[in-house]
Amino acid sequence: MYHYAFSSRLVEYFICIFKNVIMKKLIIVTIAFLSNLECFSQGKIDGFYRGKGNVTTTLGIGFEDPKSYYAGTEKTDLSRSLYYAAIYGAYGITDNFDVSTSIPYLSSNENSDFQDILLFFKYRIYQTQLGNGNFQLSLASGFSTPLSNYSIGGLNDIGQQATVFEERMVVHYHWKSGWFATVQSGFSFKLEEVPNSIPFVLKTGKATTNWYYDFYYDYQHSFGGIDYLGTTAPQNFKEFGVDYHKIGGTLYRSFSENIGSYFSLAYVLSGRNVFQGAGYGLGLVYNF
Repeated sequence: MYHYAFSSRLVEYFICIFKNVIMKKLIIVTIAFLSNLECFSQGKIDGFYRGKGNVTTTLGIGFEDPKSYYAGTEKTDLSRSLYYAAIYGAYGITDNFDVSTSIPYLSSNENSDFQDILLFFKYRIYQTQLGNGNFQLSLASGFSTPLSNYSIGGLNDIGQQATVFEERMVVHYHWKSGWFATVQSGFSFKLEEVPNSIPFVLKTGKATTNWYYDFYYDYQHSFGGIDYLGTTAPQNFKEFGVDYHKIGGTLYRSFSENIGSYFSLAYVLSGRNVFQGAGYGLGLVYNF
């Protein structure tokens, strides 16, 4: 009788460990997915991989209500309200190779339409155990292009109607305790008249069995371009150079092995030809 009870407790113990490991892996599979839309969150990629054959889908909605606008670098009291919905999808082709895509729909006053479809490929070129965690280096490449002929020419624009090619390098370190830090940068080559730019994202956070949270700083610097009200009318809004300093964070909670939800908050501190203010996001995540 004692032997049976001991064996039962041992089985329950290993089942508990197995479930915790699986749930933590699923959170890591999911959290890489919460930052695909650059307009509302931190960059388009991160340092986590889904693993071969894993699929993640997310439906997100959000709202921005900035109360001021930087015309060039001069702060004005111009404001707008922006709503968005987006569908994300990601697939682990191999353990070291991911592909992801997103389709956003934006609405700013009467200017509403599908914006730019995004497709990104990410490949882990190196990883090793270093100190009390795992160090990895990844390369990513992607592009975005307009899905619709949305109008441009005002402060309620939902984009610049540009096709953009992206190249990124991602440095990621994940401690055994669950904490992590990620740095990424690269170059954004933009067709049409839209100025090219350099992105930079620094993010840190922690992944546990049921919870994930992160904090980030997001920066973009554009090369040249014109400023709003900086040249005589009519202005070509494609030529605007857009810079920004942004901070934010994400909180994610898993409810089962397949389903979870997240809340995100971002705030543009300052910049050039950009609205200043807060943005809020909610979403549901499903893992296949």
